[in-house]
Amino acid sequence: MFRARRFVQQVYRPARAINRTSHHPAVARPITTTPAANMRLPYTPDPPTTTDPEALEVVERVRARRAPRPLQALDLTLLHSPPVADGWNSFLGAIRTKTTLSDAVRELAISRVAVCNQAWYEWAHHAPLAVAAGVSQAAMDLVKTTDLASVTAEKRTAAGFGEKEWAVLKLTDEMTRNVKVDDATFAEVRSFFNEREVVELVATVSCYNCVSRFLVALDVGERNGLGPDATH
Repeated sequence: MFRARRFVQQVYRPARAINRTSHHPAVARPITTTPAANMRLPYTPDPPTTTDPEALEVVERVRARRAPRPLQALDLTLLHSPPVADGWNSFLGAIRTKTTLSDAVRELAISRVAVCNQAWYEWAHHAPLAVAAGVSQAAMDLVKTTDLASVTAEKRTAAGFGEKEWAVLKLTDEMTRNVKVDDATFAEVRSFFNEREVVELVATVSCYNCVSRFLVALDVGERNGLGPDATH
């Protein structure tokens, strides 16, 4: 995560929660945040400064899913709203670790969503995972192509793409760019995946469209405009 400035600022928010024992509105209290260089909101601090037990439990659940890595820029943004961060963590945990899709299929779909939406923070995290799952670098270069229709069958074959993987990319493109999926594209996908896998693939593409839109809207990780080949 990129942190350009290390000082903290005090930000006040009105507390709207009701005290569960007294039923009186809770007193507004300051929270500390770390300003970002370009991200549109300050990141929440790590370790967190909140003393709210429920919020701290959320932080620990997010931390457990990320382990052994530390909390990421995305986490430190979502934790402005612990309930949202908690639901996000559960959903993403299921998509990332509990489906029956192969790692290669999952990471191909996620990487293509990143390209379509120019979500380069997402790309930087998931393109290496696709390669680690066995997708060739030549194939990942084709994933970066703006228009899949311009890629010839010869290029696909040379990069190691089979019809199954290409169907995944076509589905991802249509869901991301058009929302609606053509019957022919769906039929092609259906020929390679069973019902559960289709649901999981469509859910993965949908999920990472949500992720990419959140990342780009707030410039989480400060990667907007850098492109897929940026090294920082």
